Amino acid sequence: MKKNSVLFGIIIGVIAPLIGMLGYYFWKFYPTYSVGDFIGIILSEKTILSALSTFALFANVVLLTIYLNTRRDETAKGIFLISCIYAIAAIVLKLFM
Repeated sequence: MKKNSVLFGIIIGVIAPLIGMLGYYFWKFYPTYSVGDFIGIILSEKTILSALSTFALFANVVLLTIYLNTRRDETAKGIFLISCIYAIAAIVLKLFM
C-alpha cells in the first residue's frame, strides 16, 4: 500500500480515534471500571460521550496536522474524511441518545 494514498489515510483515520478512546479509558476509568462498564457509561452519559469524542478526534487532528505538514495530502484527505464521519456520528449520537 502506498504511504500517500486516501485508503491509507482512511485506515489510520479509523485506528487513531480508537487508540484515543482507549487512552481516555486508561486515563479516566482504569482500574475502577472494566471495559464493559466503560462502554455502558458511554452509552448512558451524554457528557462522557462528548468528552470521549473530543479526545478521540484529537488523535485524528494530530495525525492530520502531521500529514499536511509533510505534504502527504492524499493521506490527509482520508484522515479528514474519517474525522468528518466521526464528528457527524458523535453529534447524531449526542442529539438522539
